[in-house]
Amino acid sequence: MRRVTTALVAVLVVGLLATATVVGVRWWQDRGRTAFEEATAYAPSDAERLSWTDWAAVRDDVGASVGAGSSASDVEGFLDDAFDDDVTSASALVQSAPVLQDHFGFSPASIEWELFSQSGSGAVVIMRLPEGVGVEDVADHLEKSGFDEPSSDDGVWTGGETLLPEIGANLTPELQYVALDADERLVLTSDRADYLEWVVDDLDDGGPPAAMREVVTASGRPLSAAVYDGDRACRALAMSQAGPDDRDTADRLLADAGDVDPMTAFAMSVQPGGGVRVVMGFADDDQAEANAATRATLASGPAPGQGGDFSDRFTVDSATAEGDLVTLDLTPVEGSYVFSDLSTGPVLFATC
Repeated sequence: MRRVTTALVAVLVVGLLATATVVGVRWWQDRGRTAFEEATAYAPSDAERLSWTDWAAVRDDVGASVGAGSSASDVEGFLDDAFDDDVTSASALVQSAPVLQDHFGFSPASIEWELFSQSGSGAVVIMRLPEGVGVEDVADHLEKSGFDEPSSDDGVWTGGETLLPEIGANLTPELQYVALDADERLVLTSDRADYLEWVVDDLDDGGPPAAMREVVTASGRPLSAAVYDGDRACRALAMSQAGPDDRDTADRLLADAGDVDPMTAFAMSVQPGGGVRVVMGFADDDQAEANAATRATLASGPAPGQGGDFSDRFTVDSATAEGDLVTLDLTPVEGSYVFSDLSTGPVLFATC
């Protein structure tokens, strides 16, 4: 009996050491990283577009005092103020926020941040709860709202398309299925249970491709951001979405501007203070140097497909090449919504 007990203790000690090692590695990796970088590391490896909202920073930015105990109307007021600062368009949760506040135990009024990942295989919203708030509270809300509890802690809570309208109006389909990670204080949701299960299994695999992670790091500490891999950027921001006359104008402008190479990744973000930063990745340093001049020229001229000139919307403060990255720092004209207007195409200076 003593031999069995000793063996059992040994197994438990090994297990605890393994767990401590995993936690220690995660802590070491997170040291010095921005919240944006940390969140991106949780994104699935197949991510093609990431939409980021730093809700804690947004609340500070607009001077909001909302939290988990706020009324739905107070949350709506906060989101109206944040909309005016052009920092809500990347979120998948805005329309759902009042019902989330009342029925799910989290909302933009309380979570630290939100990362919405999309790919050809599926989509997932990843959120971090604030310090001192555990996933148990969210689990209680899910159970009361009618979600079916999974058989394991890391399993998927099942709601489905018929349950959401019973809970409240305007809930995004991305809330049909929910997974909880107690150690990392994460809430993950999706419109597909099988994809969500895969994302949970993929959480510790390091995130999306390196080119996307690189433009995320160069984006600093944004309040809101949209990040594309190269192929998705070339599709989503392409001038092919514009009308025939605008495409002809774009072709002439591109020919006059100089070399325009395909991007490996693209990020546009709203920075603290209201500036907008664009980061583009290229195959090598030479391409980046050539494209810094080209993209600055294109960003300072006409905006076919958008109407008028880009100078009606912003000024280009700087265009720099560092390594294989090009960074444009823009100052929006007062009253313009540069990020929400230009994070989808057609955008001439982001064309491939």
